[in-house]
Amino acid sequence: MDRIVKITWFNVLLLLLSGGSLVAQEPDSVLTLSLQDAQEYAIQHNKMVKSSRYDVQAAEMSKWEIISNGLPRVDGSGSLNDNLKLMTTLLPGEIIGQPGTKVPVQFGSKYNGSYGLQATQMIFNAPYFVGVQTAKLAEKMSRQSLEKSEIDIREQVINTYFLILISRESLDILEENTENLRDIYRSTKSMADVGMAEETDVDQMLSNVRGLETNVRSLERNLELNYNLLRFQLGLDMHKDISLTTDLDNLLAEANIEALIDNDFNYRNHIDFKLVQSREKMQELTLKNEKASILPSLSAFYSWNKNGMGDELNGLDWFPNSMLGFQVNVPIFASGQRYSKIKKAQINLEKARTSKNLVSDQLLLQEKQLRFNLINSRDQYETQKENVEVARRVYESIENKYRQGMASSLDLTQAHNNYLQAQNNYISAVMDLLQTKLALDKLLNNI
Repeated sequence: MDRIVKITWFNVLLLLLSGGSLVAQEPDSVLTLSLQDAQEYAIQHNKMVKSSRYDVQAAEMSKWEIISNGLPRVDGSGSLNDNLKLMTTLLPGEIIGQPGTKVPVQFGSKYNGSYGLQATQMIFNAPYFVGVQTAKLAEKMSRQSLEKSEIDIREQVINTYFLILISRESLDILEENTENLRDIYRSTKSMADVGMAEETDVDQMLSNVRGLETNVRSLERNLELNYNLLRFQLGLDMHKDISLTTDLDNLLAEANIEALIDNDFNYRNHIDFKLVQSREKMQELTLKNEKASILPSLSAFYSWNKNGMGDELNGLDWFPNSMLGFQVNVPIFASGQRYSKIKKAQINLEKARTSKNLVSDQLLLQEKQLRFNLINSRDQYETQKENVEVARRVYESIENKYRQGMASSLDLTQAHNNYLQAQNNYISAVMDLLQTKLALDKLLNNI
């Protein structure tokens, strides 16, 4: 009976283990993402953005650390000493009626103890007040850096999303062309078998098919690389399956290029200008701090202590004492060190102001250049879109003539290459249009 029970439990254990193994081997669900979903997911899970978020938290703690230096502070202390051997001192014998001699005398008691409290409060310290302002500005700058990190990762995710869509579209075009050429190859081979076509035509078609098949395999590998890049930007495992739901047609339909070109630009709202403006304010505070270092500082303190003495540990006599005081520190002479620091801070402030003006000029120049690029990209996209239709009609006409024996394989190959090149040019124009639009969207704070 016991043996049966053991076997039964063993079978149950195997069943549980096999079930757990089946669950563990079950593939993860596919992560489905629109373009907007991908951006939001990256904001939450990208490791660089997470690092910037930690910087904000650290800056906030640093701010409170600085502020706490000016708040009241209370410290407690206590001690207990056992004087194993009291110190002996020689005194003149005259005090006990033995002139001309030295009398050894021990002072103190075997046990000494004390405990007490001391409170301090800063009353005036100019560098402290500047330090608080600096800490608050540092926290603000860390939040601005976080904002820049989020904008940058949005741009990276959008661009990679575009690359994947373009790669998929290019792959579809190549596969369609490959299948079409295979069909022509099979027809040409059949015609050659009955003497209606040259063997060189068959070889030419086979060479074209194999060339396209090689391009398809290369593009498939490139597409997987783009997916891995997107996984990295999203903070995903490299083996996680993802599905993108936004397609190129939707992106082109929603582009609204004309409205974007006419959109106003205020460089003061750009994150790069905000950061350089904050750096200028930081240099202003640095100069203010160096000037504040020559001012006196004032603080107050109060202490209360109780001292105990005696030869028995449980019989000490305790005596309290307390003190209230003020402390003033006045800088007097520093051999020119403070003057040098002030001049250095003034130079750095002028440098920061120059950098701010430079960034504003760069942003205004970039705005004009990006609007110009977007107009060119739009025109190029429209042109290449029309060229694809023309090349397609030409290719279909030559293909029809080829099947009827009215055109050579060389004519068909040339028409096919022209059509494929037109499609490639169109795909490149689409990518260029989307990327130039993205660049202007980023400049105008639209992402």
